[in-house]
Amino acid sequence: MTCSARIKRYARSAMLVDSHCHIDFDEYVGRIPQVLEDMARNQVTHALCVCVNFAGFPRVLELAESHSQLFASVGVHPDQIENESPKVNELVERAGHRKIVAIGETGLDYYRQSGDQEWQRARFRTHIRAARECGKPLIIHTREAGDDTLRIMREEGASQIGGVMHCFTETLELARAAMDLNFYISFSGIVTFKNALAIKDVARVVPLEWMLIETDSPYLAPVPHRGKTNQPGWVRHVAEEVARLRGTSLEAVAEATSANFFRLFKPDLSLDNTLYR
Repeated sequence: MTCSARIKRYARSAMLVDSHCHIDFDEYVGRIPQVLEDMARNQVTHALCVCVNFAGFPRVLELAESHSQLFASVGVHPDQIENESPKVNELVERAGHRKIVAIGETGLDYYRQSGDQEWQRARFRTHIRAARECGKPLIIHTREAGDDTLRIMREEGASQIGGVMHCFTETLELARAAMDLNFYISFSGIVTFKNALAIKDVARVVPLEWMLIETDSPYLAPVPHRGKTNQPGWVRHVAEEVARLRGTSLEAVAEATSANFFRLFKPDLSLDNTLYR
């Protein structure tokens, strides 16, 4: 079976994929079996556990190695302390593991940080260069930094490797610019919030072939679970809201976003022994 055929088969059988979660965080200590059970109950067959710093990387990798339905990334989040600045070779070395499918979470966050942000921009460039070197896509976080994010993506040739704009909360114009650079747009539980009218409008317009869905667990629990610790199984509510906004079926959103996930991250499907093969 060709790679393209396997992706289509997985997209049909996978139903739903959480493209971004942090179930290595302390909130899930002792709870992973329950998290996986809830995923299965909601037909969420796979999830990507995203690294935010090198200190947490061993736990992220352990989860991916221990559970065939989980994948992982390696990176240092832009809101981490200034002196934690990885080198290209350090990222590339860690990305060589067969369960690591992406570089990130990386990007720019001017909301949480103040003062001179050149260190943040330099770190972002390092991640893009590592992604290009190892051939794995980028997971990009941007908050109140859209212009600089796009500028650096262009300057560093991020379009050559592509990736995803995770937990998208920006304008439709930025979404279109990102898609032009070969980046998917990922919607989180925010799209279910009553007052998130601008994000709902973006979700109506972004083509399904450029869309991913996520939870960003433990944050941003979707309606009807707002205020609770989020979990990958609840990505179903994100898909349901996107389907409602677009006037289409849950199945259509699920199949498209799952296919996009496998197409973008290219996980080693031979490692997957879930019931959905």
